[in-house]
Amino acid sequence: MNSLFLFAGIALVAGFAVGYVVRKAQVKAKIDSAENKAEKLLDEVKQKEKEIILSAKDQAIKITEEAKKQETEIRQQILRIETRLEKKETEIDAKLSQMEKQKTDLEGQKEENKKVREDLETGKQKQIETLEKIAKLTLVEAKTVLLEQTERQVKDELLGLTRKIMSEAREDADKTARDIVAQAIERVSAEVSSETTTTTVGIPNDEMKGRIIGKEGRNIKAFEQMLGVEVIVDEAPDTVVISGFNSVRRHVAKVTLEKLIQDGRIHPAKIEEAYEKAKKEVGQMIKEAGEQAVYDLGITSFPPKLIQLIGRLRFRTSYGQNVLMHSTEMAKIGAIIAEEIGADPLIVKQGALLHDIGKALDQEMEGTHVELGVQIAKKFNLPDIIVNCIAAHHGDVPHESPEAAIVDACDNISGARPGARRDSYEQYVKRLEELENLANSFPGVEKSYAIQAGREIRVFLEPTKIDDWGAMKLAREVASKIEQQLKYPGEIKVQVIREMRVVEYAR
Repeated sequence: MNSLFLFAGIALVAGFAVGYVVRKAQVKAKIDSAENKAEKLLDEVKQKEKEIILSAKDQAIKITEEAKKQETEIRQQILRIETRLEKKETEIDAKLSQMEKQKTDLEGQKEENKKVREDLETGKQKQIETLEKIAKLTLVEAKTVLLEQTERQVKDELLGLTRKIMSEAREDADKTARDIVAQAIERVSAEVSSETTTTTVGIPNDEMKGRIIGKEGRNIKAFEQMLGVEVIVDEAPDTVVISGFNSVRRHVAKVTLEKLIQDGRIHPAKIEEAYEKAKKEVGQMIKEAGEQAVYDLGITSFPPKLIQLIGRLRFRTSYGQNVLMHSTEMAKIGAIIAEEIGADPLIVKQGALLHDIGKALDQEMEGTHVELGVQIAKKFNLPDIIVNCIAAHHGDVPHESPEAAIVDACDNISGARPGARRDSYEQYVKRLEELENLANSFPGVEKSYAIQAGREIRVFLEPTKIDDWGAMKLAREVASKIEQQLKYPGEIKVQVIREMRVVEYAR
């Protein structure tokens, strides 16, 4: 048993010894292998180092050779530049020498020129002195005389040329204007209506006259009070005359009376019923007339209430000329003229159609038709250029645009063409004379003038005979007398002027 343990111990020790020897041999083998690899790597590195050194030497040799080559080329360029510079320097020296010589020559010529100039100045002064002795004028006086004569001659020539150009331009302008106006008038045709203050209504028999009058005149009085017109039932057979200055009211009365005659029953209640129906019918006629007018002229920007006022002009006449037809004719003529001269045809159409819009209300409101027209235009917020067309068409204010001037011209063209207005020259003058004579009939009136085609009378007073309070009283008296004695459409403005002028002379 002990021998067994011994044997095992020996075997164990022997195993350790063998393992140690084997392990040592393996470690030595690895060390030897690592040393061999290291030596191999070291040899490779040395070999690569030799190759790199050789390659670097080759590159260094190449760079050195290229540098020497470039150095040679630069030296050659420097030599060439130095050669050119030397050549330029030689040329510059030669030019400097030449310039020095020219400078010397110029100095000599300058001295000679100075001497010649001094001789010329001396000769010129002697000539001036001689001329002054001959002309008995100094140089300044001679210059003044010469300039005045030249200025006068040039002014005369310019004045003649200006007159000639202005005359030719005026002739050309007049001819062109006549051609444009003639062409516009030829291209527009308009009817002419008669201005009347009465309307005739036919009746079936004399019995109807009695019904119209009524018991003790009850019906005719109610009719006149309700419609604001005068009904004349005279001996004329089968007719009744309605009289009144307001054409719209007169037409409403005509329609009302025709309805009553057709119905046969005439009494105040029936008159009122017929009157309401007639007002609606006439209102519809007015609306359609206004709509047709703006449609024919291609105007789409007017509000309905303004179109209604335009339609009222259908029942308004001025000196025998229907105002709506007159305004439409003006718009057509004005549009043609505006296209010819480069103005705005639409503005001209609107201004022409509305220029007499105040006449739609001048029989119902105070103020001239121009003032009322301006108020209407401003109320409907129309452009200022349209307002000026209305305000300036009788020359009350200046024209602010070519369109306003065209509207003014077309108003004169439409009213002055033959047959447009029934009022003859003799009647026109007679009416103005009556108006002036009426104003002159008052004591203290120095003179009076009817203007604006009889729409205004200006009365000048003798300031020593009538004071300011008397002037105010006289204005009212003149207006009242005109209302009583004269017949006229619309209204007449009475303007009384009293001024004191004192003149003295200092001797």
